[in-house]
Amino acid sequence: MYSFRFFLVRLCLLVLASAITSAPLADAASVAARPRIVILGDSITAGYGLSREEAYPAVLQRKIDAAHLQYEVVNAGLSGDTTAGGLRRVDWALSAGAKVLVIALGGNDGLRGLPPKQTEANIAAIIKKAREKVPGITVLVAGMQMPASMGAEFAQAFGALFPHVAAENGAEIIPYLLKDVGGIPSLNQPDYIHPTAAGQKIVAENVWAVLKTVLN
Repeated sequence: MYSFRFFLVRLCLLVLASAITSAPLADAASVAARPRIVILGDSITAGYGLSREEAYPAVLQRKIDAAHLQYEVVNAGLSGDTTAGGLRRVDWALSAGAKVLVIALGGNDGLRGLPPKQTEANIAAIIKKAREKVPGITVLVAGMQMPASMGAEFAQAFGALFPHVAAENGAEIIPYLLKDVGGIPSLNQPDYIHPTAAGQKIVAENVWAVLKTVLN
């Protein structure tokens, strides 16, 4: 009788242990199964000078969760990256697949004085490679602007390339990633380039205004 009771107790403990350990695995599996939104960007996306949770991709994730949309935001931001670097990285960034790709690159191209036509060609190549890697992927292009100090002609050509390349390649356009943030000292760190945590929240709103229509 003792051995039988011991067997029953042991069986109950094993069943309980199995239930406890399997629950997190199921949760992890459901998270892993969520469609991915990959944001291919530079230091602004990476959250330079801030914690990863303060960068706009993490803010977007919280908005998506609050809206009960089952998507996972992947921060593929790399400080100092250019559109040429993004072209080299896009295959890797999409290696686990994605439903949406946000291209938030070009700022460093402009600051280095690279020809806008080259930046546009690189973004077009990123879109092409993304669609080859993940057929049917939705692409968003985030617009950027240069200060007038870079030269009025250059600044105009640079700002115009983003809506043009998006239209030419059937991508959605986020008019200006740093709308209501760029050039505002209180929303930028001392370098006047990288947003503060408050600025990152506004950047997230700029992206969300377009992204939510795509996700819905």
